[in-house]
Amino acid sequence: MIAPDWPAPAHVHAMMTTREGGVSLPPFDGFNLATHVGDDPAAVAQNRAMLRRHLPAEPLWLNQVHGVAVADAGRDAAGCEGDAAVSFATGMVCAVMTADCLPVLFCDTAGTVVAAAHAGWRGLAAGVLEATVARMGVSPEGILAWLGAAIGPHCFEVGDEVRTAFIERHPVAADAFSRHGDRWLADIYALARIRLASAGVNRIYGGGLCTVSDATRFYSWRRDGKTGRMASLIWKE
Repeated sequence: MIAPDWPAPAHVHAMMTTREGGVSLPPFDGFNLATHVGDDPAAVAQNRAMLRRHLPAEPLWLNQVHGVAVADAGRDAAGCEGDAAVSFATGMVCAVMTADCLPVLFCDTAGTVVAAAHAGWRGLAAGVLEATVARMGVSPEGILAWLGAAIGPHCFEVGDEVRTAFIERHPVAADAFSRHGDRWLADIYALARIRLASAGVNRIYGGGLCTVSDATRFYSWRRDGKTGRMASLIWKE
């Protein structure tokens, strides 16, 4: 497990799981939490039960579609479509699953609201982080954001269409791309910081962990294809 290094209030708890531990067999070894990747359902259930011991409630597991919909962990049902979740209530766990996409955890400095967002490049370009900040309903200046492990800038090879999708909205995003043959290497962490800053969020922590480069700790779809998923979770007590 990775604990965010950020100045969140003491009653806000957050973590990102790794692939270490768990009972899933290759290629999902070991702590896969996803039911949709072809892993043995019994193994996933056991892994989720192990995770549940660290949580106040079952997380709101989302049906992630690389969009911008934001669910409410205190109201919506498990399996609802969305790529982010917020919680204003105590004991409700927001969760997103990733294996190269960027997970972003949020809270406000008073700890009145928490949120988690799944930001692959499509969702990031479409505005999932801005939608999450808006749904939190507090001043962006008082929001903290933590960037979890994602595909690093030396591994994230993309085409012209990805670069164009970002620089059309924010020309400064051109700085997050470097030429790589006839394609580009993208820095998803830099792109997220640009989008968060555009939403008024400037207290940003984390970033820099590469899922592709660290096969011991992280699942990576780009590296392995058929693989498991990590979870990033946040709640308040």
